[in-house]
Amino acid sequence: VQLQASGGGLVQAGDSLRLSCAISGRTASTYAMGWFRQGPGKAREFVASITWSDGATYYADPTKGRFTISRDMSKDTVYLQISNLEPKDTGVYQCAADEIGADRWAYWGQGTQVTVSS
Repeated sequence: VQLQASGGGLVQAGDSLRLSCAISGRTASTYAMGWFRQGPGKAREFVASITWSDGATYYADPTKGRFTISRDMSKDTVYLQISNLEPKDTGVYQCAADEIGADRWAYWGQGTQVTVSS
């Protein structure tokens, strides 16, 4: 499984952004896809996840309301829509795959940088 995140950039506070995570080599063992982020000087944190089969979504408390995770099964792509961006959203956003039979979040993309200016 290989993951390619894209869609980051330099934006202003209040803007919206949609990140994409293209999945190649996805198998029937894909249980869920997730987004994580790491801000400057901070540990990586969970943002949101989506169960591949039924689309059930889960969000970290700090991201509820402004973040929306979705998937396009026909394109093997997962999205993270972020609205009303705030400077605290600045960081590297990575997508990850949770495969049945593997360690949790065993597969990671390279990340895409999101920088929010005030």
